[in-house]
Amino acid sequence: MKEIRVGDIVTRRSYGGDIFFRVEVLEDRQGSAHNFRDDAIEHRQGNAQAILRGLSYRLCADAPLLDLEKKNLVEINMQRQENDRQHSRMVIQAMKRQGRDYQPRLQYSRKDLKSNYFELPGRVLHLDGDYEFRSVCQRRYLQMGVPCRVVHVSEDRQADVVVDYLREDRPDILVLTGHDSLARGARNIYEMKNYRHSQFYVEAICKARDYEPDLDDLIIIAGGCESYFEALIEAGANFASAPKRVRIRDVDPLLVAQNIAFTSIYDKISLPEFLGEIRPGGIGGVQTRGKLRLGHPRVRCVNGKKNPQT
Repeated sequence: MKEIRVGDIVTRRSYGGDIFFRVEVLEDRQGSAHNFRDDAIEHRQGNAQAILRGLSYRLCADAPLLDLEKKNLVEINMQRQENDRQHSRMVIQAMKRQGRDYQPRLQYSRKDLKSNYFELPGRVLHLDGDYEFRSVCQRRYLQMGVPCRVVHVSEDRQADVVVDYLREDRPDILVLTGHDSLARGARNIYEMKNYRHSQFYVEAICKARDYEPDLDDLIIIAGGCESYFEALIEAGANFASAPKRVRIRDVDPLLVAQNIAFTSIYDKISLPEFLGEIRPGGIGGVQTRGKLRLGHPRVRCVNGKKNPQT
């Protein structure tokens, strides 16, 4: 049986190996944590456990070391390639939707739009609790043409820094994500103590809403897998996970942000239409206006940056 170390990629035997996880923390029999990468706990410690973070899902979990199966490099690469293919399909679909929406909304042909107008999509500030997801998100935002800043901030620190980042960036859209989970076997889904990180998201949302109370001036997307949806919405989020307490993928919040960034300020987001493209029950929200502004006449540079459509 292979030794498990912090940073290893593993699956859980008891769940049929359905999700690949990264080992975040190892805990010994006394419950003390070891989160440095050269540390290991031997399998003979039968009650030792690991804290896990999903490789492609925003799920945080714990499991006994005896339940974990370490994956080899070939298996990990195959999983990452499959994730990348899924991401690419979702991004292409999002960009097609973006182009499809222009004509009926603006009552111009696509040709006229290209020749006469330039775009100012909404700007995103994204605080992500997972350091690997940060780079994935950055790349996908840029691929979709969304102006963004993505920063790795652990879930428990987001409330401490969110206002400073808002003052510095002045974004249109704030994304507060990372990992989360509902305690296994929890009888009451309306108890905050049954969630691993939802309280941290609520605190960060409240701080952001103290800074900007208007739901259309600052649009907030928050949560991870199985998050306390109702509490996040009541705190002031426009969109949150997970109304059905299900898993969400790493890029699901990005697809919501992209849709908002490229929906006209004159239009409300069509909730059933675009949320239907995400896993049912994964993300919900309230009526919200888009953040896209068009400018005329068409120019080559806006704010010192070359217009990507020229």
